[in-house]
Parts: sequence; structure tokens; C-alpha cells
Amino acid sequence: MINDVCKEEVYCDLFLQLVEPLRNYLYYHCSSTQLAEDLAQEAFLRLWEHCQTVPPEKAKAFIYRVGYNLFLDGIKHQKVALKFQNQYSGEKTVESPEFEYQTKEFEARLWETVAALPEKSRVVFLMNRIDGCTYKEIAELLDIGVKAVEKRMGVALERLRGVIG
Repeated sequence: MINDVCKEEVYCDLFLQLVEPLRNYLYYHCSSTQLAEDLAQEAFLRLWEHCQTVPPEKAKAFIYRVGYNLFLDGIKHQKVALKFQNQYSGEKTVESPEFEYQTKEFEARLWETVAALPEKSRVVFLMNRIDGCTYKEIAELLDIGVKAVEKRMGVALERLRGVIG
């Protein structure tokens, strides 16, 4: 095969072309820059390990699927770490205890709602509101139509309005 993924030149081209979009995609699922970086590196490592069986035209789908599967594998660990972090964070502020309690309660409800959004809506919401991507950019990155982005964002905003009031 002329464009063999096992060739260093082809692999490097794929890496340079796909690593940043893959990291962004994974970030929108896990909300952690470091975890997204680690998952992307592991996905490319797996591509290298399977380079003889993955044609170059399927490499993007392969690394996205591997990265997402790695993310799913790590969800339980991430939940435990976040729970521990939230339980034992002992930050001191000058705000009244009541205000702190209300703020933490609101934040927790908000992030619970974001986490409970359907995955497709959550990804679109985070890409738009956290990363600042336009609907068109999101559509291109996720390989969907702009109308689909609008619909997913509508679902996310409707659910969040219920929490905010």
C-alpha cells in the first residue's frame, strides 16, 4: 500500500493533521485538558500498534473511536477523583457561609445538569460556551449539519434554564 500508516512519514502527517481536533473532541467529553492530551496520545499509540490493519482513510475514525473508548474506560476513575476533590476541598473565602453554600449548591446543580445532558448536546454546549466555537465550526468538527448543532444546543439550553430558573 502506497499510503501505509506504518510509514513514519504518513503517520506523522496524520498526527499533525488530527492531534489537535482529537484533543478538542476528547476535551469536550472529559472537560480536562490533561486527560484529553493523555487520551489523544494513547489513541495515536494504538494507531501505531495497529498501523498494518488501519488504512489511512480510516485512521481518523479509528483514533476518534479509540479515544472515546478510552474516555469511557476512565469515567469511573474520574468520577471517584471528582467526588473526592469536591468532598475535601477546604478553600477559605471571606464570603458568608450561607453565600458559599448557595454558590456551591448552584454550581453543583449546574454541573450535574451539564453532566446529565445527552452526550451530543453536552459536547455542542461545551464547544460553544467553553471553547467559543461557532455553530459552523462545531458542525465541521463533528461532521454534522449546522441545524443539528442548533437543535443540540437548544436541548442543552432548555435543560439548563430549568436549573437556573
